[in-house]
Amino acid sequence: MPSYLLRVELEDRPGSLGSLAVALGSVGADILSLDVVERAAGYAVDDLVVELPLGAMPDMLITAAEKLTGVYVDSIRPHTGLLEAHRELELIDHIAAAPGKQDKLQVLVDEAPKVLRVGWCMVMRLGADGVRMVAGSHGVPETAATSAPWLPLQHAEALDGTAEWIPQVWRDFDTTLAAAPLGDHDTAVVLGRPGGPAFRPSEVARLGYLSGIVATILR
Repeated sequence: MPSYLLRVELEDRPGSLGSLAVALGSVGADILSLDVVERAAGYAVDDLVVELPLGAMPDMLITAAEKLTGVYVDSIRPHTGLLEAHRELELIDHIAAAPGKQDKLQVLVDEAPKVLRVGWCMVMRLGADGVRMVAGSHGVPETAATSAPWLPLQHAEALDGTAEWIPQVWRDFDTTLAAAPLGDHDTAVVLGRPGGPAFRPSEVARLGYLSGIVATILR
């Protein structure tokens, strides 16, 4: 049966998540896992992996969820595989076990999309001859960026998805972007999420923590 990653913003109060579960269940959805993305005063942002019966339309999930007061569906995307517990720790273990620096970078970009729930990941480096990709995951756009005016990068941040340096094909897919320095300010991990949603501050911070740990391993 097809599964979807549903990102919802809802009031952070007792019973709100239970009401959402009941609403989704009323259209035949089965919640497989839940991950808290962000919490702030009065609201929470959660990622839910839900499974629908064959032939059911994912729009049903949005309709059912937004019938509830205080619930807003940020995005819905097809999802393959369950969210894993302790996935950051597993990724770090896999990187540490890889034999060489390039192998470690490849493990990082290959596994980060699943861990951080994005479409693709690359490592970019700014050198004397310009910017180049030193490692890329499956799904990285074939059209490469020829410049990265945001490098050197001091800290993790969401990037402007409409900036002039971004290749047109990236914009055509409405790709949201986030980046974090990897070991030095001229090297960065870049995440791409075609079709959104936008990166939350908590997700950017999480990328920053992860890249800092990976930088230590690479040393």
